[in-house]
Amino acid sequence: MAPGFPVGLPRRVDSLCRAHRALRAPSPRRALHAPSPAPRARSGAAQIWLQRQRRDPFVQRAQELGLRCRSGFKLAHMDEQLRWLRPGRAVLDLGAAPGAWSQEAARRVNATGALPGAPRGFVLGLDLLPVEPLDGVSFLGGTDVRAADTETKVRALLPGGAAHLVLSDMAPRASGVRTLDHEQSLALCGAALALALVILRPGGHFLCKFWDGASSEELRARLRAAFRDVRALKPPASRRDSAELYLAASGLRAPRRP
Repeated sequence: MAPGFPVGLPRRVDSLCRAHRALRAPSPRRALHAPSPAPRARSGAAQIWLQRQRRDPFVQRAQELGLRCRSGFKLAHMDEQLRWLRPGRAVLDLGAAPGAWSQEAARRVNATGALPGAPRGFVLGLDLLPVEPLDGVSFLGGTDVRAADTETKVRALLPGGAAHLVLSDMAPRASGVRTLDHEQSLALCGAALALALVILRPGGHFLCKFWDGASSEELRARLRAAFRDVRALKPPASRRDSAELYLAASGLRAPRRP
């Protein structure tokens, strides 16, 4: 059994992941949050995609465990190294749909109260897309991370108005132009970081996904200026042929006095 995962949950991963991928972005703003949809059913590319899904051990395991999506394994694998998601912590999950990261975070911080005697955590998921309800998770659907009122909305829901961790699994809709996709993924990380810097508690942690490329070092430099430690991670559940990487920034520095 994969470490850190529950058993005996309903098998919903196929329908939820497919529904999430099938959503079309009606505007560029929405497209920044939506992953690439599955190819059309009758195309050759669709057949390749379906075959890959059927062979993917993480897809199969997610079905067995009732996880919202295979991406939940990515967060679990990374937290096995980071040990950030502890009972009692407050988590903000950006780009939360369809809910796989929120689901795993809620279990690890004890947001459902399933761990007797352990402090109860809190998980808030935010996305432009609607998200089906999850036990132990509050969702802000239809919310843009870059909107002027997002900070106010988030603070109103987080305990004490702040989070111990901000997670971002946001990704742009892939255009197929690698340099453009890379720059758009960095723009999303920048938006997530801007919110994290005002929402995180002192010493808090930030985790974001990006697609590696020529400007990746600029993002690393921004994180190193704000956090004590920054490292790049590629969890086993990330496909080897993908440019997807994660930057884990721990220990938010106190603001410098003028």
